[in-house]
Amino acid sequence: MPSGLLIGVGAAAAAAAAAAAADDALVAPSTVAALGALCDEFPCLYRSGLDVRLADVLRGQGWTELAARSLFCADERLSAALLPPEARWIDGDWCMAAPAREAARQAASRTLALQLVQLVAADADTHEIEALLRLDPTLSYQLLRLVNSLGMGVVRRITSFGQALLILGRQQLRRWLNLMLFAANKDDIRSPMLLARVAVRARSLELLARTRGLDKLTQEQAFMTGMFSLLGVLFGMPLPAILAPLSISDAVLGALLHRDGELGALLDLVECAERGEPDALAARVMDLQMTPCDFNGAIIEANRWMLGALRDSGARHHG
Repeated sequence: MPSGLLIGVGAAAAAAAAAAAADDALVAPSTVAALGALCDEFPCLYRSGLDVRLADVLRGQGWTELAARSLFCADERLSAALLPPEARWIDGDWCMAAPAREAARQAASRTLALQLVQLVAADADTHEIEALLRLDPTLSYQLLRLVNSLGMGVVRRITSFGQALLILGRQQLRRWLNLMLFAANKDDIRSPMLLARVAVRARSLELLARTRGLDKLTQEQAFMTGMFSLLGVLFGMPLPAILAPLSISDAVLGALLHRDGELGALLDLVECAERGEPDALAARVMDLQMTPCDFNGAIIEANRWMLGALRDSGARHHG
C-alpha cells in the first residue's frame, strides 16, 4: 500500500489561500480537522515553497515538509536499479505502465475475480456465486476473513460461503470483489498502488455524487465508475473489450468510454486532480457548482477509506 500522501497546491489555489489568510479563513476548519485526522493514520507531506501561512496550517496538523531530493518521480515501469540512493519516496504514474506477463495461476485468479464481478453485476443466484468462489482458495479465505473481521452484528463466527454472502450483502460484495480484482496478483509490483488509486477514485466519485445531491443509485454507479475506470490498465487491454461482457448501465458505460453525463464529469474532475493540474481542477470544481471545501473533504475522506480498504486486502507498502 502507499507509504505516504503528498499534497499539491496550484498557483491560483495558493493565491486564493493567501488572500483568505487576511480574513483568518486560510483553510476551512472542517478541512483542517480532516487533514489532522488523516495525518494520524498516514504520513502526510507537502512540498517546499508552499505559502508560509498554508505550510503553518499543515505543519500544525502534523504534516511534514518533503525533504530535498527525497522524492523520485517515475512514469514508466518501476525498477529498483533506477532509484537514487537518497530517494525515500516514489511519485508518478509508474503503476499505470503496461503489466508484466502474469503467471498462469495469477492470471486465473484475476480472471475468476472478474467472472465473479460479472455474476454479481448480473444479479446472479447466490449459489452460482458460491460455486465460483469455491474454485479459488485465496478469494474464499479473504471473503471469510472480511466478514468475520467486520462482525456485521453477528455473534457467532461465519463458517460458510453462503452465510458470508448473505450477511455481507450484494452491494458490499460488489465493492469487495472490485477491490480484489486489483489485489489478486501479489507479485505484480503495480497492484498495491493501483488498488490505492482505484479505491480513492471510486470513493471520491461516490462522495462527490453525494455532494451534488444525486440519489443513492447514482452514488453507487459513481463508485462503480471509479472502480471500472482502471480495468484497462490492470489487464493491459482496451477498456471496451473488458467492459463488453459486463452488465452495467448506460450511464456508467457512457462515463467510462466517453466521459458522458454527470458521472463522466465527475470522473474527469478526479482524473484532473490525479494529473496534478490544480488550477484546471479549480475551474472544473466551479463548473460543477461545488466549493473547494466540498472537493477537498471528499478527497481526504476517500484517502481515509482507501487506507481501510487496503488493510482489509492485505496490500503491502510502497513509497
